Amino acid sequence: MDETRIQDRSGAGAPSLAELDERPPGREARIAGGVAMPMAHDSAARHVSGAARYTDDEPELPGTLQVFIAMSKRAHACITRMDLTAVEQAPGVVAVLTAADIPGENDYSPVFGDDPIFPPMTGGGAVVQYVGQPLFAVAAESERQARRAAVLAEIDYVDRPAAISIDEALAAADAAGGDLLPAYEVTLGDAAGALSGAPRRVKSRVEVGGQDHFYLEGQIAVAIPQEDGDIVIRSSTQHPSEVQHNVAKMLGLPDHAVTVELRRMGGGFGGKESQPALFACVAALAATKTGRPAKCRLDRDDDMEMTGKRHELRIDYDLGFGQDGTILAADFAHAVRCGYSSDLSAAIADRAMFHADNAYDLKAARIHSRRLKTHTVSNTAFRGFGGPQGMVGIERALDEIAFVTGLDPLDVRKRNFYPAPDELAAVTPYHMPVTDCVIAAIVDELESTADYRARRAAVRAFNQQSAVLKKGLALTPVKFGISFTTTHLNQAGALVHVYKDGSVHLNHGGTEMGQGLFVKVAQVVAEEFQIDLDRVKITATTTAKVPNTSATAASSGSDLNGMAAQAAARTIKDRLIDYAASRYHVPRDQVVFAANRVRIGNMEKRFCDLVGEAYLARVSLSSTGFYATPDIDYDREAASGRPFYYFAYGAACSEVVIDTLTGEYRLLRADILHDVGQSLNPAIDMGQIEGGFIQGMGWLTTEELWWDDKGRLRTHAPSTYKIPTANDRPDDFRITIWEKGKNRAATVYRSKAVGEPPFMLAISVFSALTDAVIAAGDGRAFPRLDAPATPERVLQAVEAVRENREP
Repeated sequence: MDETRIQDRSGAGAPSLAELDERPPGREARIAGGVAMPMAHDSAARHVSGAARYTDDEPELPGTLQVFIAMSKRAHACITRMDLTAVEQAPGVVAVLTAADIPGENDYSPVFGDDPIFPPMTGGGAVVQYVGQPLFAVAAESERQARRAAVLAEIDYVDRPAAISIDEALAAADAAGGDLLPAYEVTLGDAAGALSGAPRRVKSRVEVGGQDHFYLEGQIAVAIPQEDGDIVIRSSTQHPSEVQHNVAKMLGLPDHAVTVELRRMGGGFGGKESQPALFACVAALAATKTGRPAKCRLDRDDDMEMTGKRHELRIDYDLGFGQDGTILAADFAHAVRCGYSSDLSAAIADRAMFHADNAYDLKAARIHSRRLKTHTVSNTAFRGFGGPQGMVGIERALDEIAFVTGLDPLDVRKRNFYPAPDELAAVTPYHMPVTDCVIAAIVDELESTADYRARRAAVRAFNQQSAVLKKGLALTPVKFGISFTTTHLNQAGALVHVYKDGSVHLNHGGTEMGQGLFVKVAQVVAEEFQIDLDRVKITATTTAKVPNTSATAASSGSDLNGMAAQAAARTIKDRLIDYAASRYHVPRDQVVFAANRVRIGNMEKRFCDLVGEAYLARVSLSSTGFYATPDIDYDREAASGRPFYYFAYGAACSEVVIDTLTGEYRLLRADILHDVGQSLNPAIDMGQIEGGFIQGMGWLTTEELWWDDKGRLRTHAPSTYKIPTANDRPDDFRITIWEKGKNRAATVYRSKAVGEPPFMLAISVFSALTDAVIAAGDGRAFPRLDAPATPERVLQAVEAVRENREP
C-alpha cells in the first residue's frame, strides 16, 4: 500500500463544499473512514476499557439456569451403569439431561454425523471415546450447585484399548483395516521415477504438534425459549447458521424456529467454527425441557479438555534435487491425528496437502495423506486450516537440502519459486495453474530491506566467537490459497437499509471475533455511498436477517461479506441515481456521489437530502446483496482443479539466539513484508499480520499439548500451556505492507485476505532455530527438530548435533 495514499485518505473528517474549493489541485475531498483508510477497530476503545459486551456480559433474564456438562474420565470405555439419582436430588438442581432427553437427532457434527451430544445408552451400555467427552448435563440455579451435583453421579466403566499417539493410531488402523477417514493422494508427473533418477536426495521426518485456540472468551451459549416452541440462541460462534441447524436438528424443529445471534466473540481462531454447536444444543435442550432461559459457559480447564485442537501431523519427506538445490521431485506422506471423530478433518487434511508445495514449483510430486483416529478430543479448524502444517514439511526439507549442498538456504528457496506472473504459469501438485505468483519480488525486496546477506555474515562471525550462545537467521516465504476448499461455502449475503435521514444500517453473515471484519465491511458501504463511516451502523450478526451463511473462516470474511454488502449498497445507489436522473431530468452519468453529497448535473445535494426526497417519492431504500466466488471448482475424485480464487503471499526474516546450555532462546528481530493487495484498512491489516506471526511463533515454539498414556490432557491451563506473551515479541519488529500489492482477482477493491496467511510467516522462526542448532554443532550435522521447538527439544537437538547423532 502506497504510504502517500494512506496519508491522503486518513483525514479526521470529510470537508465541506467550501473547503473543497480551497484544496490544492489534485486533492479531492474524502469521506472520513472510506476504503484504504487506516481506521481503528470499531470496538477498539470498548475492548481496552472493558465496555465491549460479550455473550456473558448480557444481563441474564430472571430464572436463568446455569448448565454444567459432566465429562468422561476415560479415553475409551463402555459405560455399563450411569446412576444419576443423587445428581437429580442435589440442592438447586432443576433438570439433568442425557441422550434420552433429546427429541431429535443426537448429533452436533458439522458434516459426518459422528459427534453425539451425549453418548446414547443402549443394551450394551454407552461408549465414550476421549477423556472430556460430555456424558450428561446438569441445569441448576447456580453453576456451583450444578458442578457439585455432577460429581454425585455413579458411573461404572469397562475400559477398552485406547490409541493416544500417532504410532498407536497407525497400529490400530492397520489392525482394523482402515483409518478414520479414507486416505487421499494427489500426484503430478512421475514422482517415483524422478526421485530414483535424481542426483541427490534427502529423506527424513518432522513432527508438527497441535495447538489450543486459547481464545480470551471461552465457549458459551445462552438459550431463551420463545412462544410456539421457538428458541433464541446467543452463541459465541463463527458459524451462526451451523449452530442454528444443529439446534433445530437436535430439537426436531425446522430451522426457522431457531434464531442465532451474536455481536462479537472474544477470539475464535477456528475453535468457534464447529465446536459451539455442542454448547448451544445443551443450553437449548435445558431451556426447552424447563421452559426457562439457560446458560452453558465453560471455564478454561473444561474448555481445553472438551474442545478440539489444531491437527498434529507427522510428515515423512523424500526430495530429489540437483547439486544447485533445484528440486526435481518430492514425495510427502502425512499422518494426521484427527481425534475420535471426523469433524472437519477431511477438509483440513486436504488443505495441508494443498500447501505441501508452499511457494515452490514442484515438477513432479506425490502427496499422500492418512487421517487417523485417536481416542482424544476431535481436532478441528484452526487458523490456517491445515495449511501451516503442510508448509512446515517442505520448509524443513529445503533447510536440509541447503545443509547437504552447502548452499545458503535462501538461495535454495529462491531457485525453486513458482514463476512470476509474466512468465509461463506452472501448476500445483493438484493441477491448479499459478498465475499470480509475486513471491520472488517480495523476497527480493525483503532480502534487501532486512539486510539479509550482511546479517548472515554477522551471524557467522558471532557464532565463531561465542561458545555458549549461538545465533540463527532464516528468511522463508508464504503462498496461501484463499477460498473454502468446499466450494459451496464460498457465498455470502448482506442486508443494507438506508433510513430517511441518510443513516445506514448494515448486517451481513460474517462474525466479528476481533479481526476487524465489521469495520472493513462498513468502510466498503461508506465508500459506495460516499458517506462518513460514522453514518454506517454496524449491527449484530443474526440468522433472522441473513440466512444460510458460511462460517467466518478460510480468511474469506472480507472477500465474501464485503462483496455482498457492496452489491446491496449498489442496488440502493442505483435506485437513487434513477430517481435523481428522472426527478431532475439529467442523464444517469451526471448523478455522481462524492463526500456526503451528490452532484446532479449542475447542482449538488447532501446525501441525506437526496435520500429524504427519495423516501417521499416511495423509492425502496433497502436491499439484500449476495456474492458467490467465481472461477473455483475442484474435482476431488480426480484430485485436480482450482480450489482457490487466488493466493496471498508474504515473507519473513527472523533472527534468533539460543543458549546451548539450557535450550532457551529469544527471537531478536523479525522483518515481515506481506501482500494484502490494495488494503481495505491498513491499520487492521497490520494488526492481523503481527498477531498472526506471534500466534504462529507460539505454535512452533512454546505451545505444547501433552496427553498422558491414559489419554488425559495434562496441559489444560495457563500454568502448563504456554502461549506467547508481550515479552516474546521481538524488540526489533519491522512489519511492512507490500506497496506494490494488487489482487489480480476481482475481489472487493482488489484487496487480499489477511486473516490466516501471516500465521505461516512464523515458520521463519522455526528455520532460524534450526540454523542456530546447526551452528551449535559447528555445521557437522543437520538436527532433528520437531515442533513445537521447546527449550527441551532445542537442548536435545544441540546435544545430538554435537555428538553427531539422532536426538
